[in-house]
Amino acid sequence: MDELAKALGDIDSIRRQVAGATEFRGYGPATLLSTGVLAAIAAVMQAAWLSDPPNHFPRYLGIWIAAATASACLTGAQMFARSRRMHSFLSNEMIRMAVEQFLPSAVAGALTTVVIARSAPNSTWMLPGIWQIIFSLGILASCRFLPRWIVLPGAWYMLTGLLCLAFGDSRALSPWAMGIPFAVGQGLVASVLFFSRRGGSV
Repeated sequence: MDELAKALGDIDSIRRQVAGATEFRGYGPATLLSTGVLAAIAAVMQAAWLSDPPNHFPRYLGIWIAAATASACLTGAQMFARSRRMHSFLSNEMIRMAVEQFLPSAVAGALTTVVIARSAPNSTWMLPGIWQIIFSLGILASCRFLPRWIVLPGAWYMLTGLLCLAFGDSRALSPWAMGIPFAVGQGLVASVLFFSRRGGSV
C-alpha cells in the first residue's frame, strides 16, 4: 500500500509539473470578447439610468456587479468546457492553477469594495480605478500560463486604473471610465489569445 501511495503521489507530482509548464488554453477569445461587450452594455445602461452616479452609488454598484458576475459565469463555464477538450487528462490541474492565479485578485477586489462602500463612502469614486488595477494584477499573475503578449492588456488595465484615480473626483464614476477600459481591454485579451493560437479552436 505504501508503494501504491508513493506511486500515486509521484503521478500527481508529474501532472502538476507538466501542467505548470503548459500554456493554459481554457480561455476562449470569443468568450472574452463577449465580456468586453457586456462591459459596453453595462456602460450604456448606466448612462441611460443614472444621471448622477455619486448620488445613486448602490445602483451604480449593482450594474457593475451584475456585469462582473455575468462575465465571470460566462468565462468560468466556457473555461471548464474548453479545458476538458483542450487539456484532456490535465484539465483539472490546469483549471485549478488558473483559478489559483486569478482568485486572490478577485477576492481582494470584492473585499476592497465592501470596505470602501461601508467605511469610506466619500471615497467610492476611487473604486473604478482600484478595480482596474486589481484586474491588471490578476492578468499579470496569470502571465506564466498564457501567451507572453498578455502583458499588454495587463498594462492597459494598470494605465486606465491609474488614470481613473488621477481624476480625483466623481468623474471616475462616469460610465465610460469603466465601459471603455473593459471593452478595449477584453478586446486586447481576446486578440492576444486569438493571434497566438491561430489555427486552433476559438
